[in-house]
Amino acid sequence: MKQVVISGTGLYTPAQSISNDELVGAFNSYVETFNKQNASEIEAGTVTELVPSSSAFIEKASGIKSRYVTNKEGILDTERMKPFIPERTNDENSIQCEMAIKAAKQALEQSGKTVDDVDAVIMACSNLQRAYPAVAVEVQTALGIKGFAYDMNVACSSATFGIQAATNAIQTGSAKCVLMVNPEICTAHMNFCDRDSHFIFGDACTAVIIEDADLATSEHQFKVLGTKLQTVFSNNIRNNFGFLNRCDDDSVGTPDKLFIQNGRKVFKEVCPMVAEQITHHLEELSVSTDDLSRMWLHQANLNMNSLISKRVLGREATEQEAPVILDRYANTSSAGSIIAYHLHKEDLVAGQKGVICSFGGGYSIGSVVIEKQ
Repeated sequence: MKQVVISGTGLYTPAQSISNDELVGAFNSYVETFNKQNASEIEAGTVTELVPSSSAFIEKASGIKSRYVTNKEGILDTERMKPFIPERTNDENSIQCEMAIKAAKQALEQSGKTVDDVDAVIMACSNLQRAYPAVAVEVQTALGIKGFAYDMNVACSSATFGIQAATNAIQTGSAKCVLMVNPEICTAHMNFCDRDSHFIFGDACTAVIIEDADLATSEHQFKVLGTKLQTVFSNNIRNNFGFLNRCDDDSVGTPDKLFIQNGRKVFKEVCPMVAEQITHHLEELSVSTDDLSRMWLHQANLNMNSLISKRVLGREATEQEAPVILDRYANTSSAGSIIAYHLHKEDLVAGQKGVICSFGGGYSIGSVVIEKQ
């Protein structure tokens, strides 16, 4: 069977960012206005009074300090509370295509490849801006790549599922080199009026080059030792936005058309599942946890990552062993574990092993065990 390596990565982040203090200032202003406008209903018990947020609460609950955003003005506008992202004409590159191109060019440069070397493009992300034509095909055409392209969505695990799909394509001979991109505009499906979740997400795009090891020439190559996927249906993370919404007038604009979750249940149920998957995956590959130098985990919540890494290693992980980037980037859905990998991989030496692991809505879990070449 062909050996497959990850030979390059890229990262694009928007120019604007929002600190916790800025986000809390806008949210608390919204809360104050809401409570004043609904004072009589709140007193009568027909409307629930909103509770202010704080930067201390956000950092304690998540570890997040700031996030990159596609549009700052709209999110901090207390009469809007969502980003301004104008629609583009069909003749312009879509915003997700534009993000993907920027990240892809970095990944191609890092891997020492050109578009002529790429046979396939996989667009793997939690939210696609349209049903068709596939955004992946748009990216493929914009870059001038021949071959095939398709979109896929497995929520926050899309990138690891995409790496497996790319690995399979190379091992079966349908491609020699695959570009996998993860453009996440998470702020567009975020409810900035909800205290429990208004701080969670940021925007970013990552790109990964996966290729036949015999053709790889880059400085930093990681052999894919194995991939493992798992899904279990759960309503604890959900987004009901879709084309059928317009067919039920009562459903338009309701909170479930944005990101919703039962955070406590997610924490309780997902953490042991992820730790168990990583542990079993390592066992299947005859890799000891003592030989695991790095865990690039999904960047959703600092407490989740701390618990998962502790369960896998049997002790607290160091910052080097389980790097955290969500303090600056927040949760960027499928891009999170790839950002951690992109920023914290070059210090490993030949023979050292690590695992890229993502988890989220579905539930979905994907792990990719790799070794520095």
